[in-house]
Amino acid sequence: MGAIQLMGMTHFPPFVTEDHNMAWIMERMLMDPGIPDDVKDPAGWPEEMQAEWGDDRGATAASRHRADLINGFDRIRSQLEAFEPDVILIWGDDQYENFREDLIPPYAILAYSDREVRPYDTYVYQAFPTYWHESPDLTITVKGRPDIARWLTERLIDDGFDVAYAYEPLHDRQLPHAFLNTLLFIDHQRIGFPWPVICMPINCYGRRVISAKGGVRPFGEEMVLDPPSPPPARLMDLGAATFRSLLASPWRVAIVASASWSHSFLTDHTWRMRPDTAADRRLYDAMVAGDFTMWAKLTTADVEHAGQQEILNWSALLGAARELGMAPSWSVLIDTWVLNSNKVFAIWEPTP
Repeated sequence: MGAIQLMGMTHFPPFVTEDHNMAWIMERMLMDPGIPDDVKDPAGWPEEMQAEWGDDRGATAASRHRADLINGFDRIRSQLEAFEPDVILIWGDDQYENFREDLIPPYAILAYSDREVRPYDTYVYQAFPTYWHESPDLTITVKGRPDIARWLTERLIDDGFDVAYAYEPLHDRQLPHAFLNTLLFIDHQRIGFPWPVICMPINCYGRRVISAKGGVRPFGEEMVLDPPSPPPARLMDLGAATFRSLLASPWRVAIVASASWSHSFLTDHTWRMRPDTAADRRLYDAMVAGDFTMWAKLTTADVEHAGQQEILNWSALLGAARELGMAPSWSVLIDTWVLNSNKVFAIWEPTP
């Protein structure tokens, strides 16, 4: 009989940058020609948004936001150290990293062995100095457990989930940023990351990420949309099946959903200027109350309207929590007006 620890966190990319650069996504939105000038004028923003933007374009707010995120990362790390997992399974999104035009599965298991990766070998991180002032050539070792990944793949297939799997990357020679950032942030103190990981990417962005080549098109630009992501209820079922399989295994497994919630640049009804905090709050309150039915009733249209595409990683986690039959023992919602996305941290009591 195995043991399971459920957890959720964010892999917010701008955390890697310094405070004065953390609002760079907002800066991009302010340069978007498709967004009307009056919408981009701070004088017309809500008071809370103006206060966050301040006279330093969000730098002071970024410092407070970073402190809140660090508290969450430290809480996650402390729980991992107490639980002592044999492996960490991470649900994260693939944003045109390995899921590209030649193969776009709904989800997959990366059965990688140990890999040497360069976390800053991407165009985003090469554009800004890092918070840690680390070299762009930094190389780290990410430990894998391909044996457990193969075992889980077989069980999920037997359980009716035709999961794709890979032993080597198709395109991205590093790791998709959702997973790599998760490791970097849990180890933000740079004391080492001792646990092996299994990455399980989900095609969260569905209609928009492939057609946009992994980026963001100007507001209002016509696009040929791709087929959608798997619906939230299906991913909850996947999470439940994963939980059941791993609970029956001989291993101690921490399962981590890594994603921010509503993203401003995906939320058209706010002109991509701020996230849909009301939608996030409804889901957060349901999670804290253990209301799995509300999560299961979410539609793909709901998710896309609120810019919550990455919530699909958490849908898998909530499916696992439904099997556990518990609400989280600790959680926090960290909202923002100008730093792109609301973030949630959550920890459940581990199975005995």
